[in-house]
Amino acid sequence: MIEYASNRVPLKRLSETGGVLAVITEIVGTSYRNLGTMMAFGPDGQRTGSLSSGCIEDDIAEHAAEVFVTGKAKSLRYGQGSPFFDLKLPCGGGLSILLIPQPDPATLRAVLARGDARQQAVLRIGLTDGALTLLADADAAAPGDFVVVLEPELRFWVYGHGIEAISFALMAQAAGYDVTLFGQEGLQADLSRVGPLNITRVPSFRSYTCPVPDRRTAITLFFHDHENEARLLAQFLPSDAFFIGAQGSLKARQRLLADLEVQGVSAAHIANLRTTFGLIGSCRDPRTLAVSVLAHVLSVAGDSASAYAMVEHNKVREVPAA
Repeated sequence: MIEYASNRVPLKRLSETGGVLAVITEIVGTSYRNLGTMMAFGPDGQRTGSLSSGCIEDDIAEHAAEVFVTGKAKSLRYGQGSPFFDLKLPCGGGLSILLIPQPDPATLRAVLARGDARQQAVLRIGLTDGALTLLADADAAAPGDFVVVLEPELRFWVYGHGIEAISFALMAQAAGYDVTLFGQEGLQADLSRVGPLNITRVPSFRSYTCPVPDRRTAITLFFHDHENEARLLAQFLPSDAFFIGAQGSLKARQRLLADLEVQGVSAAHIANLRTTFGLIGSCRDPRTLAVSVLAHVLSVAGDSASAYAMVEHNKVREVPAA
């Protein structure tokens, strides 16, 4: 599944060293990578990213070296519909890949800056000359344009102070996601000893004002004592966060729903709270719970059609991100 992080590293590499940008511009049948996936080939031949399971990258690299010398964009076709290549894709599909020599570094830096600021970046790619243009939004694309809309990376805000919160935060971070753990000092574990986590210490959740999440943020609550959950959720549930969930038994959830009503949270906003927390029905250890919740969050992100979009031939093609 495509996300901003998938293309960020190749774009960053090219903005620093120059080289050739490779982009998947068409897919027939199935593919290991999605439409719009990017790969970078540096001046020294160094590769960043991938466009397949490894079956065509060597051939792409040869063409990228040629394109780097000629300075002219080139379109390649692999698999179905290719009149030039004997290489067959294991998935049985077809790929069109555009090679763009020396993409404008200023445009690449502008795309990266949008992502770092957690803003959407809309990049128009000329399918004949490989010209890159940063647009104000997808609506600015003209008929026939190929536009990649890159959303910010997924972000996890983890609330709690026990081993469950710590285990989940470490697992999400190990998977490469942006994670912040919000916890109180001196409760069950010394958070400073659990590894290089981004930790925000909260003196008291009773008087805590929550930061405002965006629509690429997941809110996960791991509390054994549930007295502060309603206060936190009353602030988060009206927000744009795409996932809001809390650990707890059925009895604890029923009490939480009643507390949210007392807090004055509307039924529409209460409905933003996930009815389940994790994909595994019953978890009795922190690691299993962490896997269960992480898989749940990513499955919800994958179902979000607004997470990643393509505009191709004046049609919007929704591609989920993770």
